[in-house]
Amino acid sequence: MATEESVASESSMKKVAITSLAGTSIEWYDFFIFGTAAALVFPTAFFPNDMPEFVGLIASFSTFAVGFFARPVGGIFFGHFGDRVGRKAALVTALMLMGVATMLIGCLPTYALIGPAAPLILILLRFAQGLAVGGQWGGAMLLVTENAPRDRRGFYGAFAQAGAPVGIILANLAFLAVSAACTDEQFMSWGWRIPFLSSIILIGLSLYVQLTLEDTPAFRELQRIVEDKVKVAAETEADLPIPAQSPVIEAIRLYPKQILLAAGAFLAIQVTFYILIAFLVAYGSSSVGLGLSRDTMLQAVLISSCFQIPTLFIASAYSDRHGRRGIYMLGAVLTGAWAFAMFPLIDTSNFLLIVLAMSGGHIFVAMMYGPQAAFLAELFSTHVRYSGASLGYQLGAILGGAMAPIIATFLWSEFGTIYIAIYIALASVLTLTSVLLLTETKGTNLDDTSTPV
Repeated sequence: MATEESVASESSMKKVAITSLAGTSIEWYDFFIFGTAAALVFPTAFFPNDMPEFVGLIASFSTFAVGFFARPVGGIFFGHFGDRVGRKAALVTALMLMGVATMLIGCLPTYALIGPAAPLILILLRFAQGLAVGGQWGGAMLLVTENAPRDRRGFYGAFAQAGAPVGIILANLAFLAVSAACTDEQFMSWGWRIPFLSSIILIGLSLYVQLTLEDTPAFRELQRIVEDKVKVAAETEADLPIPAQSPVIEAIRLYPKQILLAAGAFLAIQVTFYILIAFLVAYGSSSVGLGLSRDTMLQAVLISSCFQIPTLFIASAYSDRHGRRGIYMLGAVLTGAWAFAMFPLIDTSNFLLIVLAMSGGHIFVAMMYGPQAAFLAELFSTHVRYSGASLGYQLGAILGGAMAPIIATFLWSEFGTIYIAIYIALASVLTLTSVLLLTETKGTNLDDTSTPV
Protein backbone atom coordinates (compact mmCIF):
# COMPACT_ATOMS: atom_id res chain seq x y z
CA MET A 1 0.00 0.00 0.00
CA ALA A 2 2.81 2.36 0.92
CA THR A 3 4.49 1.56 -2.39
CA GLU A 4 1.28 2.35 -4.32
CA GLU A 5 0.92 5.67 -2.48
CA SER A 6 4.56 6.46 -3.22
CA VAL A 7 4.11 5.72 -6.93
CA ALA A 8 0.91 7.78 -7.02
CA SER A 9 2.67 10.65 -5.32
CA GLU A 10 5.57 10.48 -7.77
CA SER A 11 3.15 10.36 -10.71
CA SER A 12 1.29 13.38 -9.35
CA MET A 13 4.56 15.25 -8.85
CA LYS A 14 5.58 14.61 -12.44
CA LYS A 15 2.23 15.96 -13.66
CA VAL A 16 2.66 19.12 -11.58
CA ALA A 17 6.26 19.57 -12.78
CA ILE A 18 5.41 19.13 -16.47
CA THR A 19 2.40 21.45 -16.19
CA SER A 20 4.56 24.06 -14.48
CA LEU A 21 7.18 23.73 -17.22
CA ALA A 22 4.54 24.09 -19.93
CA GLY A 23 2.98 27.14 -18.27
CA THR A 24 6.23 28.97 -17.65
CA SER A 25 7.57 28.09 -21.11
CA ILE A 26 4.62 29.63 -22.93
CA GLU A 27 4.47 32.56 -20.51
CA TRP A 28 8.16 33.32 -21.03
CA TYR A 29 7.75 32.76 -24.77
CA ASP A 30 5.20 35.59 -24.75
CA PHE A 31 7.50 37.81 -22.69
CA PHE A 32 10.59 37.06 -24.82
CA ILE A 33 9.07 37.49 -28.28
CA PHE A 34 8.66 41.11 -27.27
CA GLY A 35 12.43 41.34 -26.68
CA THR A 36 13.20 39.81 -30.08
CA ALA A 37 10.71 42.10 -31.78
CA ALA A 38 12.13 45.08 -29.86
CA ALA A 39 15.52 44.34 -31.39
CA LEU A 40 14.32 43.60 -34.93
CA VAL A 41 10.91 45.16 -35.66
CA PHE A 42 9.64 47.74 -33.18
CA PRO A 43 12.22 50.49 -33.90
CA THR A 44 10.67 50.94 -37.37
CA ALA A 45 7.12 49.66 -36.74
CA PHE A 46 6.22 51.75 -33.70
CA PHE A 47 8.53 54.75 -33.88
CA PRO A 48 9.17 57.47 -36.51
CA ASN A 49 11.33 56.26 -39.40
CA ASP A 50 13.46 59.41 -39.37
CA MET A 51 14.99 58.57 -35.97
CA PRO A 52 18.73 57.66 -35.96
CA GLU A 53 19.24 53.88 -35.63
CA PHE A 54 20.78 54.06 -32.14
CA VAL A 55 17.96 56.32 -30.91
CA GLY A 56 15.27 54.06 -32.37
CA LEU A 57 16.90 51.01 -30.80
CA ILE A 58 17.10 52.64 -27.37
CA ALA A 59 13.47 53.81 -27.66
CA SER A 60 12.41 50.28 -28.59
CA PHE A 61 14.38 48.71 -25.72
CA SER A 62 12.72 51.28 -23.41
CA THR A 63 9.32 49.73 -24.19
CA PHE A 64 10.92 46.35 -23.44
CA ALA A 65 12.04 47.72 -20.06
CA VAL A 66 8.47 48.76 -19.15
CA GLY A 67 7.61 45.11 -18.60
CA PHE A 68 10.27 44.89 -15.91
CA PHE A 69 9.00 47.94 -14.05
CA ALA A 70 5.57 46.30 -14.00
CA ARG A 71 6.91 43.02 -12.61
CA PRO A 72 7.26 44.13 -8.96
CA VAL A 73 3.70 45.52 -9.15
CA GLY A 74 2.57 42.15 -10.44
CA GLY A 75 4.57 40.45 -7.71
CA ILE A 76 2.82 42.55 -5.05
CA PHE A 77 -0.68 42.03 -6.45
CA PHE A 78 -0.38 38.34 -7.23
CA GLY A 79 1.69 37.73 -4.10
CA HIS A 80 -1.18 39.03 -1.97
CA PHE A 81 -3.65 37.05 -4.08
CA GLY A 82 -1.54 33.88 -3.96
CA ASP A 83 -0.95 33.99 -0.19
CA ARG A 84 -4.64 34.68 0.55
CA VAL A 85 -6.60 32.79 -2.13
CA GLY A 86 -4.14 30.17 -3.35
CA ARG A 87 -1.14 29.47 -5.55
CA LYS A 88 -3.21 27.93 -8.36
CA ALA A 89 -5.74 30.76 -8.63
CA ALA A 90 -2.99 33.38 -8.87
CA LEU A 91 -1.11 31.37 -11.49
CA VAL A 92 -4.20 30.85 -13.67
CA THR A 93 -5.05 34.57 -13.57
CA ALA A 94 -1.49 35.53 -14.52
CA LEU A 95 -1.46 33.08 -17.44
CA MET A 96 -4.75 34.45 -18.77
CA LEU A 97 -3.54 38.06 -18.51
CA MET A 98 -0.35 37.26 -20.42
CA GLY A 99 -2.19 35.42 -23.18
CA VAL A 100 -4.64 38.27 -23.80
CA ALA A 101 -2.00 41.06 -23.65
CA THR A 102 0.32 39.24 -26.09
CA MET A 103 -2.45 38.55 -28.58
CA LEU A 104 -3.42 42.23 -28.55
CA ILE A 105 0.19 43.25 -29.35
CA GLY A 106 -0.11 41.06 -32.44
CA CYS A 107 -3.18 43.09 -33.48
CA LEU A 108 -1.73 46.54 -32.74
CA PRO A 109 -1.64 49.09 -35.62
CA THR A 110 1.77 50.59 -36.39
CA TYR A 111 3.05 54.16 -36.06
CA ALA A 112 2.35 54.73 -39.76
CA LEU A 113 -1.36 54.07 -39.15
CA ILE A 114 -2.15 55.68 -35.80
CA GLY A 115 0.92 57.80 -35.03
CA PRO A 116 2.06 58.34 -31.41
CA ALA A 117 -0.85 56.24 -30.10
CA ALA A 118 0.98 53.12 -31.37
CA PRO A 119 3.95 53.24 -28.96
CA LEU A 120 1.64 54.36 -26.12
CA ILE A 121 -0.64 51.32 -26.54
CA LEU A 122 2.43 49.11 -26.96
CA ILE A 123 3.74 50.37 -23.61
CA LEU A 124 0.37 49.69 -21.95
CA LEU A 125 0.27 46.11 -23.26
CA ARG A 126 3.90 45.57 -22.29
CA PHE A 127 3.00 46.74 -18.79
CA ALA A 128 0.25 44.10 -18.71
CA GLN A 129 2.81 41.47 -19.77
CA GLY A 130 5.04 42.58 -16.91
CA LEU A 131 2.20 42.30 -14.41
CA ALA A 132 1.53 38.75 -15.62
CA VAL A 133 5.16 37.63 -15.37
CA GLY A 134 5.36 39.27 -11.94
CA GLY A 135 2.63 36.91 -10.77
CA GLN A 136 3.36 33.84 -12.87
CA TRP A 137 6.81 33.05 -11.53
CA GLY A 138 5.77 32.85 -7.88
CA GLY A 139 2.76 30.66 -8.65
CA ALA A 140 4.61 28.24 -10.92
CA MET A 141 7.63 28.06 -8.63
CA LEU A 142 5.57 27.35 -5.50
CA LEU A 143 3.37 24.87 -7.33
CA VAL A 144 6.42 22.63 -7.78
CA THR A 145 8.56 23.42 -4.73
CA GLU A 146 5.73 23.15 -2.18
CA ASN A 147 4.63 19.84 -3.74
CA ALA A 148 8.13 18.37 -4.11
CA PRO A 149 9.85 15.98 -1.65
CA ARG A 150 12.24 17.88 0.59
CA ASP A 151 15.32 16.10 -0.78
CA ARG A 152 14.38 16.80 -4.44
CA ARG A 153 13.02 20.33 -4.12
CA GLY A 154 15.86 21.89 -6.08
CA PHE A 155 15.48 19.42 -8.95
CA TYR A 156 11.72 19.87 -9.27
CA GLY A 157 12.05 23.64 -8.84
CA ALA A 158 14.19 23.60 -12.00
CA PHE A 159 11.08 22.69 -14.00
CA ALA A 160 9.68 26.15 -13.29
CA GLN A 161 13.05 27.74 -14.08
CA ALA A 162 13.49 25.79 -17.33
CA GLY A 163 10.51 27.65 -18.75
CA ALA A 164 12.79 30.63 -19.41
CA PRO A 165 15.25 28.94 -21.82
CA VAL A 166 12.45 26.87 -23.36
CA GLY A 167 10.55 30.12 -23.89
CA ILE A 168 13.58 31.64 -25.64
CA ILE A 169 13.90 28.61 -27.90
CA LEU A 170 10.20 28.73 -28.79
CA ALA A 171 10.34 32.49 -29.40
CA ASN A 172 13.36 32.23 -31.69
CA LEU A 173 11.93 29.21 -33.51
CA ALA A 174 8.74 31.17 -34.10
CA PHE A 175 10.60 34.14 -35.56
CA LEU A 176 12.91 31.91 -37.62
CA ALA A 177 9.93 29.99 -39.04
CA VAL A 178 8.10 33.18 -39.96
CA SER A 179 11.27 34.71 -41.37
CA ALA A 180 11.83 31.63 -43.56
CA ALA A 181 8.24 31.72 -44.84
CA CYS A 182 8.21 35.45 -45.62
CA THR A 183 10.21 37.96 -47.56
CA ASP A 184 11.87 40.70 -45.50
CA GLU A 185 9.12 43.08 -46.54
CA GLN A 186 6.39 40.65 -45.51
CA PHE A 187 8.13 39.92 -42.21
CA MET A 188 8.32 43.61 -41.30
CA SER A 189 4.77 44.25 -42.51
CA TRP A 190 2.77 41.42 -40.95
CA GLY A 191 4.89 38.29 -40.41
CA TRP A 192 6.21 39.40 -37.00
CA ARG A 193 2.61 39.40 -35.68
CA ILE A 194 2.18 35.62 -36.02
CA PRO A 195 4.31 34.69 -32.96
CA PHE A 196 2.26 37.12 -30.84
CA LEU A 197 -1.11 35.83 -32.05
CA SER A 198 -0.12 32.23 -31.31
CA SER A 199 -0.21 32.98 -27.57
CA ILE A 200 -3.87 31.95 -27.61
CA ILE A 201 -2.42 28.56 -26.56
CA LEU A 202 -1.65 30.05 -23.15
CA ILE A 203 -5.33 30.78 -22.52
CA GLY A 204 -6.16 27.12 -23.12
CA LEU A 205 -3.36 25.97 -20.81
CA SER A 206 -4.59 28.24 -18.01
CA LEU A 207 -8.00 26.57 -18.20
CA TYR A 208 -6.30 23.15 -18.00
CA VAL A 209 -4.45 24.18 -14.82
CA GLN A 210 -7.68 25.47 -13.29
CA LEU A 211 -9.57 22.27 -14.00
CA THR A 212 -6.98 19.57 -13.29
CA LEU A 213 -4.52 20.67 -10.57
CA GLU A 214 -5.00 21.08 -6.83
CA ASP A 215 -3.34 23.74 -4.73
CA THR A 216 -0.15 22.88 -2.82
CA PRO A 217 -0.20 20.89 0.46
CA ALA A 218 1.48 23.75 2.34
CA PHE A 219 -1.20 26.24 1.31
CA ARG A 220 -4.04 23.77 1.98
CA GLU A 221 -2.67 23.18 5.48
CA LEU A 222 -2.50 26.93 6.07
CA GLN A 223 -6.12 27.24 4.94
CA ARG A 224 -7.16 24.41 7.28
CA ILE A 225 -5.53 26.12 10.27
CA VAL A 226 -7.26 29.42 9.51
CA GLU A 227 -10.65 27.69 9.05
CA ASP A 228 -10.21 25.81 12.35
CA LYS A 229 -9.52 29.07 14.18
CA VAL A 230 -12.63 30.67 12.70
CA LYS A 231 -14.71 27.59 13.61
CA VAL A 232 -13.45 27.53 17.21
CA ALA A 233 -14.13 31.25 17.56
CA ALA A 234 -17.67 30.79 16.26
CA GLU A 235 -18.40 27.81 18.55
CA THR A 236 -17.13 29.59 21.65
CA GLU A 237 -18.85 32.84 20.64
CA ALA A 238 -15.49 34.54 20.90
CA ASP A 239 -14.42 37.37 18.68
CA LEU A 240 -13.43 36.21 15.23
CA PRO A 241 -9.69 36.32 14.60
CA ILE A 242 -8.60 39.65 13.25
CA PRO A 243 -7.35 39.11 9.67
CA ALA A 244 -3.62 39.50 9.32
CA GLN A 245 -2.37 42.50 7.43
CA SER A 246 -1.46 42.24 3.77
CA PRO A 247 0.94 39.33 3.13
CA VAL A 248 3.15 41.73 1.16
CA ILE A 249 3.46 44.14 4.11
CA GLU A 250 3.94 41.19 6.45
CA ALA A 251 6.71 39.80 4.23
CA ILE A 252 8.49 43.16 4.20
CA ARG A 253 8.13 43.45 8.00
CA LEU A 254 9.42 39.94 8.71
CA TYR A 255 11.97 39.44 5.94
CA PRO A 256 13.42 42.79 4.74
CA LYS A 257 16.99 41.45 4.63
CA GLN A 258 16.04 38.28 2.76
CA ILE A 259 14.00 40.21 0.16
CA LEU A 260 16.83 42.66 -0.57
CA LEU A 261 19.49 39.97 -0.69
CA ALA A 262 17.29 37.77 -2.90
CA ALA A 263 17.05 40.72 -5.30
CA GLY A 264 20.83 41.14 -5.19
CA ALA A 265 21.31 37.42 -5.83
CA PHE A 266 19.31 37.81 -9.05
CA LEU A 267 21.31 40.71 -10.54
CA ALA A 268 23.99 38.76 -12.41
CA ILE A 269 21.40 36.38 -13.83
CA GLN A 270 19.22 39.16 -15.18
CA VAL A 271 21.97 41.44 -16.52
CA THR A 272 23.74 38.62 -18.35
CA PHE A 273 20.59 36.87 -19.56
CA TYR A 274 19.02 39.90 -21.23
CA ILE A 275 22.28 40.97 -22.80
CA LEU A 276 22.50 37.46 -24.27
CA ILE A 277 18.96 37.23 -25.64
CA ALA A 278 18.10 40.84 -26.52
CA PHE A 279 21.12 43.13 -26.83
CA LEU A 280 23.32 40.68 -28.73
CA VAL A 281 20.62 40.12 -31.36
CA ALA A 282 20.61 43.86 -32.07
CA TYR A 283 24.41 44.14 -31.80
CA GLY A 284 25.02 41.28 -34.22
CA SER A 285 22.38 42.19 -36.82
CA SER A 286 22.67 45.98 -36.72
CA SER A 287 24.41 47.83 -39.55
CA VAL A 288 26.42 49.72 -36.91
CA GLY A 289 27.30 46.44 -35.18
CA LEU A 290 28.57 43.24 -36.79
CA GLY A 291 26.20 43.48 -39.76
CA LEU A 292 25.28 39.79 -39.66
CA SER A 293 21.90 38.51 -40.77
CA ARG A 294 18.90 38.47 -38.47
CA ASP A 295 18.59 34.69 -38.79
CA THR A 296 22.25 34.15 -37.85
CA MET A 297 21.80 35.87 -34.49
CA LEU A 298 18.45 34.20 -33.80
CA GLN A 299 20.01 30.80 -34.52
CA ALA A 300 22.90 31.57 -32.17
CA VAL A 301 20.49 32.49 -29.37
CA LEU A 302 18.43 29.36 -30.03
CA ILE A 303 21.38 26.94 -30.03
CA SER A 304 23.10 28.50 -27.02
CA SER A 305 19.87 28.49 -24.99
CA CYS A 306 19.67 24.71 -25.41
CA PHE A 307 22.77 24.35 -23.22
CA GLN A 308 21.04 26.16 -20.37
CA ILE A 309 18.32 23.53 -19.93
CA PRO A 310 20.40 20.48 -18.85
CA THR A 311 22.65 22.74 -16.77
CA LEU A 312 19.59 23.98 -14.83
CA PHE A 313 18.68 20.45 -13.77
CA ILE A 314 22.26 19.36 -13.05
CA ALA A 315 22.95 22.42 -10.87
CA SER A 316 19.60 22.08 -9.08
CA ALA A 317 20.10 18.37 -8.37
CA TYR A 318 23.60 19.18 -7.09
CA SER A 319 22.07 21.79 -4.74
CA ASP A 320 19.77 19.12 -3.28
CA ARG A 321 22.83 17.13 -2.21
CA HIS A 322 25.38 19.83 -1.37
CA GLY A 323 23.44 23.03 -0.72
CA ARG A 324 22.15 25.98 -2.73
CA ARG A 325 24.81 28.59 -1.99
CA GLY A 326 27.98 26.88 -3.25
CA ILE A 327 26.83 26.16 -6.81
CA TYR A 328 25.10 29.56 -6.96
CA MET A 329 28.27 31.44 -6.01
CA LEU A 330 30.39 29.41 -8.44
CA GLY A 331 27.99 30.41 -11.20
CA ALA A 332 28.38 34.10 -10.27
CA VAL A 333 32.19 33.90 -10.36
CA LEU A 334 32.25 32.11 -13.72
CA THR A 335 29.68 34.50 -15.24
CA GLY A 336 31.77 37.54 -14.28
CA ALA A 337 34.95 35.99 -15.65
CA TRP A 338 33.37 34.72 -18.89
CA ALA A 339 32.09 38.21 -19.77
CA PHE A 340 35.64 39.24 -20.72
CA ALA A 341 35.98 36.31 -23.14
CA MET A 342 32.48 36.62 -24.57
CA PHE A 343 32.75 39.80 -26.64
CA PRO A 344 36.14 39.04 -28.24
CA LEU A 345 34.64 35.73 -29.41
CA ILE A 346 31.48 37.41 -30.73
CA ASP A 347 33.46 40.15 -32.48
CA THR A 348 35.12 37.52 -34.71
CA SER A 349 31.75 37.28 -36.54
CA ASN A 350 32.40 33.53 -36.74
CA PHE A 351 29.10 31.71 -36.13
CA LEU A 352 30.60 28.84 -34.14
CA LEU A 353 32.54 31.22 -31.89
CA ILE A 354 29.44 33.36 -31.38
CA VAL A 355 27.53 30.24 -30.30
CA LEU A 356 30.42 29.27 -27.99
CA ALA A 357 30.45 32.73 -26.41
CA MET A 358 26.70 32.76 -25.82
CA SER A 359 26.58 29.12 -24.66
CA GLY A 360 29.15 29.79 -21.96
CA GLY A 361 27.05 32.68 -20.71
CA HIS A 362 23.88 30.57 -20.62
CA ILE A 363 25.61 27.67 -18.84
CA PHE A 364 27.05 29.85 -16.07
CA VAL A 365 23.75 31.73 -15.64
CA ALA A 366 21.97 28.36 -15.32
CA MET A 367 24.24 27.39 -12.42
CA MET A 368 22.57 30.22 -10.49
CA TYR A 369 19.09 30.20 -12.00
CA GLY A 370 18.47 26.48 -11.54
CA PRO A 371 18.72 26.33 -7.71
CA GLN A 372 17.09 29.75 -7.35
CA ALA A 373 13.49 28.47 -7.17
CA ALA A 374 14.15 26.26 -4.13
CA PHE A 375 16.54 28.81 -2.61
CA LEU A 376 13.99 31.64 -2.65
CA ALA A 377 11.07 29.45 -1.59
CA GLU A 378 13.04 28.23 1.44
CA LEU A 379 13.77 31.77 2.64
CA PHE A 380 10.14 32.52 3.62
CA SER A 381 7.37 31.00 5.75
CA THR A 382 4.21 29.63 4.12
CA HIS A 383 1.84 32.52 4.88
CA VAL A 384 4.03 35.08 3.04
CA ARG A 385 6.09 32.82 0.76
CA TYR A 386 4.41 33.88 -2.50
CA SER A 387 4.77 37.56 -1.61
CA GLY A 388 8.31 37.37 -0.22
CA ALA A 389 9.79 35.25 -3.02
CA SER A 390 8.02 37.28 -5.73
CA LEU A 391 9.20 40.58 -4.28
CA GLY A 392 12.84 39.45 -4.13
CA TYR A 393 12.71 37.95 -7.62
CA GLN A 394 10.95 40.88 -9.29
CA LEU A 395 13.02 43.58 -7.57
CA GLY A 396 16.10 41.80 -8.90
CA ALA A 397 14.48 41.73 -12.34
CA ILE A 398 13.83 45.47 -12.39
CA LEU A 399 17.31 46.32 -11.09
CA GLY A 400 19.08 43.88 -13.38
CA GLY A 401 17.06 42.97 -16.46
CA ALA A 402 15.01 46.09 -17.13
CA MET A 403 17.89 48.36 -18.04
CA ALA A 404 20.45 45.79 -19.20
CA PRO A 405 19.84 46.12 -22.98
CA ILE A 406 19.64 49.93 -22.72
CA ILE A 407 22.80 50.21 -20.57
CA ALA A 408 24.62 47.76 -22.85
CA THR A 409 23.60 49.78 -25.94
CA PHE A 410 24.80 53.00 -24.31
CA LEU A 411 28.12 51.49 -23.17
CA TRP A 412 28.70 50.02 -26.63
CA SER A 413 28.00 53.30 -28.45
CA GLU A 414 30.05 55.47 -26.08
CA PHE A 415 32.92 53.31 -24.79
CA GLY A 416 33.04 49.93 -26.53
CA THR A 417 32.05 46.38 -25.61
CA ILE A 418 34.77 45.95 -22.95
CA TYR A 419 32.64 48.12 -20.67
CA ILE A 420 29.69 45.77 -21.14
CA ALA A 421 31.93 42.99 -19.81
CA ILE A 422 32.81 45.19 -16.82
CA TYR A 423 29.07 45.82 -16.28
CA ILE A 424 28.38 42.06 -16.19
CA ALA A 425 31.34 41.50 -13.85
CA LEU A 426 30.10 44.16 -11.39
CA ALA A 427 26.64 42.58 -11.35
CA SER A 428 28.29 39.21 -10.65
CA VAL A 429 30.22 40.66 -7.68
CA LEU A 430 26.97 42.04 -6.21
CA THR A 431 25.29 38.65 -6.67
CA LEU A 432 28.20 36.81 -5.06
CA THR A 433 28.11 39.18 -2.08
CA SER A 434 24.34 38.82 -1.66
CA VAL A 435 24.47 35.00 -1.64
CA LEU A 436 27.36 35.08 0.84
CA LEU A 437 25.18 37.12 3.21
CA LEU A 438 22.26 34.67 2.98
CA THR A 439 22.18 31.46 5.02
CA GLU A 440 22.05 27.96 3.53
CA THR A 441 18.43 26.82 3.12
CA LYS A 442 18.70 23.20 1.93
CA GLY A 443 16.40 20.94 3.93
CA THR A 444 14.10 23.72 5.17
CA ASN A 445 10.60 22.51 6.09
CA LEU A 446 8.20 24.28 3.70
CA ASP A 447 5.17 22.74 5.44
CA ASP A 448 5.86 24.76 8.60
CA THR A 449 2.88 27.12 8.96
CA SER A 450 4.13 28.89 12.08
CA THR A 451 4.52 32.64 11.90
CA PRO A 452 7.93 34.07 12.88
CA VAL A 453 7.95 36.87 15.39
